[in-house]
Amino acid sequence: MSNYFQNKVVAITGGTDGIGRALVETLLGMGAKVSTCGRNHDKLYALQTAFASAPLHTTVTDVSNENDCRRFIESTIKAFGGIDILINNAGISMRALLKDTSTEVIHKVMDINFYGTVYCTKYALDTILERKGTIVGVSSIAGYRGLPGRSGYSASKFAVQGWLEAVRTELLADGVHVMWVCPGFTTSNIRNAALNPAGESHGETPMDEGKMMSAEECAGHILKAIQKKKRTLVLTFTGKRTVFMQKFFAGLADRLTYNFFFKDGKLVK
Repeated sequence: MSNYFQNKVVAITGGTDGIGRALVETLLGMGAKVSTCGRNHDKLYALQTAFASAPLHTTVTDVSNENDCRRFIESTIKAFGGIDILINNAGISMRALLKDTSTEVIHKVMDINFYGTVYCTKYALDTILERKGTIVGVSSIAGYRGLPGRSGYSASKFAVQGWLEAVRTELLADGVHVMWVCPGFTTSNIRNAALNPAGESHGETPMDEGKMMSAEECAGHILKAIQKKKRTLVLTFTGKRTVFMQKFFAGLADRLTYNFFFKDGKLVK
């Protein structure tokens, strides 16, 4: 697989933590030229320091800001001459029931997860068309099945998948590969950073991280799927089972999902 990514320019949003960081490290090890972004200057500096001699370009970027996304893409093209693969990985989650949540929380999640994907893809499209490259959206099982306590997150991932499906169809005759991947429950910072009803980070997670796929393993699966030009990638047995149940037994899936996330009528996960 390493030869496929040799000298390819890969732009990855949200590359300082979790799956994004694992993708950056793995791709640099495969000889790719990597550009990544994040909101935290110190984390980007640490990443740049850790790979001081590698072809790594970083910018401070808030993907919910269109101008930030434009600068990220334009600076990547300036640094490396173009983009072969764009991985829209940056994202944020939420954990709060609708009755307790302000609409601003849902707005913020949509701005980062959906519009961040739209902005970066739009500004990178010309160079990806020129290179007949690849556009990837890192989605979630929540893009197939609405999850309680994550209504805004689910909405953003449904939107990402529907939008990328439309874009994929538009570009079928242009030699551009468009795909979306659904990691399932993976060890990452996204649950710790999930927004509470007030729009602040929870800072803790009720999930058992020890039972989840590692970010490094997830990154490996994503890169294999990119090379094989898969349409979609759903990871973990739980993820595959959830998508299957939702497709064929939606009513039962409602009850099973409720039982998983609630105990005695209270949201516990």
